[in-house]
Amino acid sequence: MNDVGAINIALLRSARNKVLRFSLLIGLFACICFEATLPSATQTLPTGAQKSEFLAPGIEHIQITRGYKSEKDATGPWFINMLRIDLSQARLQFVHALDEAVGLETVSSMAARYGALAAINSGYFRTTGTYRGDSVGVEVLNGKILSESNNSRAAAGLIEKRGTQELILGHLKLDGEVIAGPQIKYAINGLNRPRAANELIVFTPEFHRTTLTEPGGLETIVRHSRVVALREPKGSSTIPADGFVISTSGSARDWALKNLRRGAQVRLNLRLSPVEPDQAVLWKQATSVIGGGPQLIKNGRVEITNAAERILPSFVSDGHPRTAIAKLKSGQLLLVTVDGRQPGESIGMSLTMLADLLMEFGAVEAINLDGGGSTTMVIRNKLVNKPSDTTGERPVSDAILVYPRLNARQTVR
Repeated sequence: MNDVGAINIALLRSARNKVLRFSLLIGLFACICFEATLPSATQTLPTGAQKSEFLAPGIEHIQITRGYKSEKDATGPWFINMLRIDLSQARLQFVHALDEAVGLETVSSMAARYGALAAINSGYFRTTGTYRGDSVGVEVLNGKILSESNNSRAAAGLIEKRGTQELILGHLKLDGEVIAGPQIKYAINGLNRPRAANELIVFTPEFHRTTLTEPGGLETIVRHSRVVALREPKGSSTIPADGFVISTSGSARDWALKNLRRGAQVRLNLRLSPVEPDQAVLWKQATSVIGGGPQLIKNGRVEITNAAERILPSFVSDGHPRTAIAKLKSGQLLLVTVDGRQPGESIGMSLTMLADLLMEFGAVEAINLDGGGSTTMVIRNKLVNKPSDTTGERPVSDAILVYPRLNARQTVR
């Protein structure tokens, strides 16, 4: 992977303006030969094409080609797709593949299954193993927490309001405990994910039919807030629709054996807390949340928080296909994909380049979403970008769906 460094938006604008000036001069002085402006044998002419289409009231599709192929990655090219959305006339919906907390499905399939006008991929996920499709980051759908946060990374939340929605961007962490009897507590290590040594993991009905766990731990089955069974060491316990499963190993198992006997009363206390305290009231109103990271823009300034989110510097500086979501000064929002890993067509962007691009279009808040081979945008059941995997569109864990408000579905099926 080439290190493209930070984009110089001024350079891109200059390249685009150069083409416009070149075309104008040809029209005015057709008899003059401008050999100095012609490309060398190793590059094509710079391009700066942009077109837009209103798909429905409040939903605009913008498609941009910038830069040109040369021996230097800094010249591009870049193929960009944007959805500019007015949430007073349109609405978003976050969905997970196969309507569970684990499993994979293409964005095209999710968009078609839910009848969405448009869609993009969203959060990070496990790509291999029994738990592939499990979100690696926070996820909340219809008020139910499906996945814990990962290193308090950036997230996007939706607040439902009468006739509109509000998008909130920030950083979240998950805290929680299992409470046995009146007040005996044990901290929850994770939610709906693989269990490691000395951990207590809670599995809820939204996850799957079973816990998918390996043998070796103790699994406590809870229904209507009462322990109804303890299973050891079989693993992969059935998750009751009216309860949950507490899967433990090591020191957590020892606590469970002592305090979670058959018939014992058990409660869960799960809470998402914002890292930014001033957002606490807003995050309490969010009924759907999807994780990403890192943050790109805060308060109208580029502010990439990869260090705080424990993301390697190379992830920021290298050029990759990218997906992002942003709030604009206008009150609208942007869903953005940038293709990459396709020399001569689109080489991808660093996160600094991506942040600068979003700033150019008026972003005041923005976060990065899953990119690479996952980067996908679908409009009217058709791919409008070119995913980088040689096999084509990649199955992913979740998606952001876009609807005209009049035809919007009110709940996830």
